[in-house]
Amino acid sequence: MARRFVIVGNGAAGLSAAEAIRSLDSSAEISIVSEERLGFYSRPGLAYLLTGTIPESHLFSRPEADYKRLGLRRVVGRGTRLDLRSHQIHLENRTALAYDRLLLAVGARAVRPDVPGIDLEGVVTLDTLDDARRILRLARKAKAAVVVGGGITALELAEGLNAQGVETHYFLRKDRYWGNVLDVGESTLVESRLEEEGIRLHRRTDLAAVVGRGRSVAGVETTDGRRLACGMLAVAIGIQPRLDLARDAGLAVGRGTWTDEYFQTSDPDVFAAGDAAEVFDPATGDRVLDSLWSIAIEQGRAAGANMAGVHEPYRRQVPFNVTRIGGLTTTLIGAVGTGKDDGDLVALARGDSDAWREHTDAFAVESEAEVSRVRVLVGERQLVGAIVMGDQALSRPLQHLIRERVDIRPVRDRLLREPQSLPTILGAFAKASHAA
Repeated sequence: MARRFVIVGNGAAGLSAAEAIRSLDSSAEISIVSEERLGFYSRPGLAYLLTGTIPESHLFSRPEADYKRLGLRRVVGRGTRLDLRSHQIHLENRTALAYDRLLLAVGARAVRPDVPGIDLEGVVTLDTLDDARRILRLARKAKAAVVVGGGITALELAEGLNAQGVETHYFLRKDRYWGNVLDVGESTLVESRLEEEGIRLHRRTDLAAVVGRGRSVAGVETTDGRRLACGMLAVAIGIQPRLDLARDAGLAVGRGTWTDEYFQTSDPDVFAAGDAAEVFDPATGDRVLDSLWSIAIEQGRAAGANMAGVHEPYRRQVPFNVTRIGGLTTTLIGAVGTGKDDGDLVALARGDSDAWREHTDAFAVESEAEVSRVRVLVGERQLVGAIVMGDQALSRPLQHLIRERVDIRPVRDRLLREPQSLPTILGAFAKASHAA
């Protein structure tokens, strides 16, 4: 009999897992369950939709024909109960799907602050394409909006609303933006770019309540008693992995659904990957949560292969992301953070990684030009992290040096002596190590 695989979630991890299974098992029955009727689309692309940089059609990189070519059955519905004993997942329409192996690739949902008025019409988050469509619809009528939160998603919302012609106010609970990932210079660069765009920053400002007129947002109140009129409140204070199915079924969970290095949960026939999974890393002995698109794809492929019987442990890659922050193309690689709490996030942010926040004893070496900035974290033998803002010429060389754990001792002393020559030193060294 053909093996039955059920994948709950049609995002980066889910579709990657389906492709991996199909590549190893041509006769398998593969079903993908999704709450959205839409096919696969780019979650990172939603930011560019909000700013008007791309049309909605450009988000869909995988046409329906790909599902047919791969022999995937798409099922629209919400999973309500996972029955481990009978190997079935029950859907809200009272149907059930039987499985031999199942993958939870259900992603995460945005966290909302627990303040009065948070459920009013006009309070928005950015999880899905439907959320982006709603934001664009509300922005046509709103004169002003407030954004609260930190990380990349908060800026996506602020810059998107500003691009739609909405007067945009951005609340920062502390003195600067994303203080546990960016250093002071990087935060200052981002903030100055936002202010140049016309976004109004409110430092040391915290949300106390959402004020309504009828059922709609009319303004917000701050903890120091101020009131600001607005028609929208955009929230990006963090995300929470979707744990309902796993927890209710009795699977082991922490911040995410616990898995081993094979993406196997506490039930041998149930796997988890992507934003919903807290994956064991044998290199550190810790379970790690990531919400990066690239890592979701890697995890999905590895989980799918293991579901199909490969039994190969996952080796977590150095976290890497390319995004736009304050209008600047920005690459983040490895451990770059301060280890401190920036106050704007109550949980991991979307497009974020636990590793970015890791505090390291490495030296920070910086080089800054008029429209670009590079910071690398230099350990005893290797580079452990880097941020490249603006000119991306050094991005690929740094990815190579960090991901391959290249021994940088031949140039380490020179790096520390001549930080202004950082791009030249590392660019030449990476080229030489590639050639070797």
